[in-house]
Amino acid sequence: MGYNKSDLRDLVRNIFEIDAYQSKMGDDEDIVVVSFSVKESGAANDLVDFIEKGYDFVLDADATSGELETGDYKVFVEMERNRHSSKNIMEILDGVGKIAAIENFKFRYHKSFASVDVSDTALAETLPTNPADYVATISESKVDNYKEFFNKSYLESIKTIGDTLVVKKAYADPLGLKIKNFGPSERINETLEKINMNDYAEILFLTKYLGDYNVMKFGNKTLTLENKGHTLVVERI
Repeated sequence: MGYNKSDLRDLVRNIFEIDAYQSKMGDDEDIVVVSFSVKESGAANDLVDFIEKGYDFVLDADATSGELETGDYKVFVEMERNRHSSKNIMEILDGVGKIAAIENFKFRYHKSFASVDVSDTALAETLPTNPADYVATISESKVDNYKEFFNKSYLESIKTIGDTLVVKKAYADPLGLKIKNFGPSERINETLEKINMNDYAEILFLTKYLGDYNVMKFGNKTLTLENKGHTLVVERI
């Protein structure tokens, strides 16, 4: 099957992940895993087919068989970790961008809260291209690791879909939080508007749901969670 420009318009999200999932083909330090979020099962399978047929450096491409909590499907693309990795990702994005009508991609590395605008420079600075650099990068990224941030909670699952964090507590409905910012508390606090002390019910709910975190509300929507000197800024969905 051939694919035309914009065949997957509005079906592929513009934020993707790198090295956020384990490789099926080998050790993580040797294999780069790129993961896309797709809104429909058929579109996810079409994207797998497009990537597998279009790029000879791709070792494997696969899609989840069922939808995630958000209703999306994941497409995983595996390739060798080497000095060409950044260039190869850019080549895939060029093709995916055309069939999905996406002009501006963002990526999230490993388990990071932050998403970064895609560029040759950003990928080259972020993506480790050999096993030693991979091990060092993963070790250093713990401070910006969303699973590490929630280490005081009893959450059953923690996932990111695009710019949305989806957390699930046992015997409770999933909770969606739109990620707005993350960083050292001192820097984040300088960017926040006036604190809202009139919505204690929502603060109490989040504290009970998420665990022992300092939860505060600013304005009508903005919420902050603090742990180990770092603050996550979110909005409830």
